[in-house]
Amino acid sequence: MARSPYLLSFLASTADGAQAACDELIRIYGDVDPAEADVIVALGGDGFMLQTLHGTMNSGKLVYGMNRGSVGFLMNDYSTANLHERISKAVANEINPLRMTATHLDGSQSVALAINEVALFRQSHQAAKLKVDIDGKTKLAELICDGVMVATPAGSTAYNLSAHGPILPLDAPLLALTPVSPFRPRSWRGALLPNKVTVDIHVLEHDKRPVNAVADYTEAKTVIHVRIARTDDTTARILSDPDRSWSDRILAEQFPT
Repeated sequence: MARSPYLLSFLASTADGAQAACDELIRIYGDVDPAEADVIVALGGDGFMLQTLHGTMNSGKLVYGMNRGSVGFLMNDYSTANLHERISKAVANEINPLRMTATHLDGSQSVALAINEVALFRQSHQAAKLKVDIDGKTKLAELICDGVMVATPAGSTAYNLSAHGPILPLDAPLLALTPVSPFRPRSWRGALLPNKVTVDIHVLEHDKRPVNAVADYTEAKTVIHVRIARTDDTTARILSDPDRSWSDRILAEQFPT
């Protein structure tokens, strides 16, 4: 077993490849309980990395991911060699997630955090009808669409990009407000917002046009109002190899080969 300056805990998704990689790495490097670890090594894809980051919020734990999934944008390349050295050279990135406060039809509220994006979607065959306020001022009195999202720089290459939203550099103090299949105003393609703003999205005609909201993978059913704001009191920490930094990955997404 390799000696390490770090206490490592290995976590894997349920995929066969991730489970096999986890067993192999534990044989080489050993394993401790996540609560005792200096670094959590996450094995899987981007979805599993998001789950791991959510589970380590404000713990001070560093998360180093290796891709045993499909896309793996948030992950480093997989290798069993020189893991201690790779971790010691990795660059730490701190993420302040978005906080979604959703008000439901019955008046109750639910709160969830989002590292990638908060998104609202229509529930039925009819398009959603929404009102968008920024810092208490109405910017769109009526947006008719399939949905709308507020994405962080970390999430700008995920669902936001699929919806033709802009790619944001990781250190940009911005959020992307991006519509999904906008019908009215048809020409509106979204906006770039300072990351200090508060976004309020009101669901108009909510009885006729029901809407759900999702913060990363946490869904709020039948919402009538969603408030989205960046948190300053919650942090996740992720490690990236210096030759494959998040900033480099985001830049590469803007110049595909």
